[in-house]
Amino acid sequence: MSLVVTGTIGIDSVETSNGSAEGVIGGSCTYFAAAASLLNPVRMVAVVGDDWPADHQSSLMSFEGIDTSGLEQRAGSSTFRWGGRYHEDMNERDTLFTDLGVLEEAPPSVPASYADSKYIFLANTHPSVQMQMLDQFPDRKLAVADTMNLWMDIALPELHALMKNLDGLVLNDAEAAQLTGVSNLVEAASRICDMGPSFVVIKKGEHGAFLHHPDGVAVLPAMPLDAASVVDPTGCGDSFAGGMMGHLAASDCFDLKTIREALAWGTVAASHTIADFGLAGLQNASQESMQTGFDRFRRITSF
Repeated sequence: MSLVVTGTIGIDSVETSNGSAEGVIGGSCTYFAAAASLLNPVRMVAVVGDDWPADHQSSLMSFEGIDTSGLEQRAGSSTFRWGGRYHEDMNERDTLFTDLGVLEEAPPSVPASYADSKYIFLANTHPSVQMQMLDQFPDRKLAVADTMNLWMDIALPELHALMKNLDGLVLNDAEAAQLTGVSNLVEAASRICDMGPSFVVIKKGEHGAFLHHPDGVAVLPAMPLDAASVVDPTGCGDSFAGGMMGHLAASDCFDLKTIREALAWGTVAASHTIADFGLAGLQNASQESMQTGFDRFRRITSF
């Protein structure tokens, strides 16, 4: 089933305890699309500047399942850039710089050929931009968005308006607590669903994810990894969402059972991402390695 993602594409510089990478491809849309493409074709709507490196474009094109006809390269503009340094505890990081570039301009246009998309994912960006994008898919079957604490600080009314039009929301545990004012994840998830979405997925980093759905709840751990397999967590949350939505689109179903399976596929995708800097981990992935990871994760979590 047709899947489309809109969000940011950027150029990242990252430092971790296991090394560093300068000028690698990044952005929420990038990681989502790369992960989703391993399970289902995905259409990308995003914008970059005229400084967008040719080798980064080649990296995107190396994923056969990504349709980049919705990627606009804008003359006279600069690509979004971000730099970060992770602590020894990779759940913590410091932002070294953020250059918004083209993100301060008008959002990209949605190609007419994308209008029939049924599964919509709004990767993290300003909720008014997400709403504008969502309005361009009137025949959608499922619309899910990611968000972050910044929008709760500066655009909470717009975020509330967006949520009324969503089927699902993805966010982390700290963001769920901020949005609802409660720290208990079960209560927070229930309150978020009262704001509009039918289901919510709360990411807990190395502790997995929690799902609240009208038909029940589910909890999945993260994939157990040794220290050598944990290189760079940048993009893991977006890859998790990509694997999740890729499975939902491929299944053309979003009942409780299918979403639980989708969370497992998202976990496997994230385990590929964290193994290297930028997209390298996902570029080394395949449908076979995804299936192997899924089967291993299913064995680990069964009892």
